[in-house]
Amino acid sequence: MPVAEDKKPLLIKRYASRRLYNTETSDYVTLDDIAGFIRDGREVQIVDLKTGDDLTRQYLLQIIAEHESRGENMLPVNVLNDLVRSYTTQAQSMVPQFLQTSFEMLREGQAKMMENMASNPMGKMPGLEAMQAQQEAFLKAMTGGFNPWSAAGTSQPASEETSEEEGEDLDEIKKQLAELQDKLSKLK
Repeated sequence: MPVAEDKKPLLIKRYASRRLYNTETSDYVTLDDIAGFIRDGREVQIVDLKTGDDLTRQYLLQIIAEHESRGENMLPVNVLNDLVRSYTTQAQSMVPQFLQTSFEMLREGQAKMMENMASNPMGKMPGLEAMQAQQEAFLKAMTGGFNPWSAAGTSQPASEETSEEEGEDLDEIKKQLAELQDKLSKLK
């Protein structure tokens, strides 16, 4: 994935007519154009010209919904159900952090796989198992082995085979979870 050269987000202004205006190129853009900017590694910020309200989240969700409605299904139905459930459960507070960390791990894992494939195109993809183990350890640490989205809400058994690296990752994740819980306690 290309890395954005400019860390400053591309400012898109929404006019009263709902048209979207690219302030860098001084032309109107579509949702597909915005999706292209993001795919190219550029961050965007969409604001309402009149009120100054940040509409970025609303438009990003609209882009995702349009892709899903065109049959470009990336989000399995069970994941969508889990997201809906998370809005109505106590798990809501940890879902954004979990999703953000999961996508960061996915990006890092993809970069490592691309690196490995470039140096060893015929070999097995090293790092895939480590990435999966890291994600599983993170999920277990975040939920304490408890799956808040399952229908019965049952505990999931922990794997007995953990390497030292996974143990260290798990310790770091537990530390982060404790910090999040502490912050939540202070908010209450």
